[in-house]
Amino acid sequence: MSNRQFNIAGRQIGGGAPCFIIAELSANHAGQKDVALETVRAAKRAGADAIKLQTYRADTITLDTDSKDFVIKQGTVWDGRKLFDLYEEAFLPWEWHKDIFELAEKEGLICFSSPFDPTAVDLLESLDAPAYKIASFEITDIPLIRLTASKGKPIIISTGIANKDDIDLAVATCLEAGNHDIALLKCTSSYPAPVHEANLNMIRELAERYNVVTGLSDHTTGTVVPTVSVALGGSIIEKHFILDKSLGGPDAGFSLDPAEFADMVDQVRAAESSLGVVNYDLTEKATRSREFSRSLYVAEEVKAGDKITKTNVRSVRPGFGMHPKHLEEIVGKTFSQDCEKGTRMDWPLIAE
Repeated sequence: MSNRQFNIAGRQIGGGAPCFIIAELSANHAGQKDVALETVRAAKRAGADAIKLQTYRADTITLDTDSKDFVIKQGTVWDGRKLFDLYEEAFLPWEWHKDIFELAEKEGLICFSSPFDPTAVDLLESLDAPAYKIASFEITDIPLIRLTASKGKPIIISTGIANKDDIDLAVATCLEAGNHDIALLKCTSSYPAPVHEANLNMIRELAERYNVVTGLSDHTTGTVVPTVSVALGGSIIEKHFILDKSLGGPDAGFSLDPAEFADMVDQVRAAESSLGVVNYDLTEKATRSREFSRSLYVAEEVKAGDKITKTNVRSVRPGFGMHPKHLEEIVGKTFSQDCEKGTRMDWPLIAE
């Protein structure tokens, strides 16, 4: 498991720090600025550490054409729609970004974004974005990765459509740009994603192979997958967040509402707490509980000179008597004195 870590706006990521939980705004603003702003407030109340945006316009991410290549047909919730139309509905107006960044800072949330072209990077630089996210489908856009990595800020990369060569090249591009603050997120690029395709063991594999911070960008509909990811070393969880599912929109079906997100945060924090540390020392409570362990007791009334047998000395609860490991050693020896049933077995009770 990697021990890598870096900081985003003073918040340690990785290296044993609490999991960095990101609420993904994405298209969950219904085209209304007030909804976007209230979503930021709700994310803070739900326990998120950060709010993440997506910075693009329809014409910076695709072409406005009726060509069949540009119509979605991948077995998704968006099948039959033109890419341009989908992105025209989903994009976050660039003039909202400044207000969202300022509100996030006021609320105590870290705000950053996924840029999709150089002009988006320019906008985010003007807002002093503290980190960059590379979306799953942009992992092959090496010029974009090179540009974002060159800004010297942490770069978080989703691996949803990536094969090993793609990841190798993306990581190498960041390193060549002098950027070692890299996180790789296991991601399943299905919308929604089936739980059985989560392949969370990849979190450990990515950490060990690339020596980077790792985590999860999750598109499943529940909270099981993100909670389990913590046990596998995930240091980041990104989950789509919506103020109210009745708002609809392209991402509503696999987003968590405030109550669900807060439940996920609680489960993740509980999972982190349960992991604890490697430590063979017992807590005070565990030490007291050893009273209920097994030990050797005189199991029937005996007289001095009687032989010790497995009938008159037994390993029973509680644990105040001799350690059970000595039973075979003392069988056949004799008692040094009379003993009542229930007497703690001890060395002075055994004749020399």
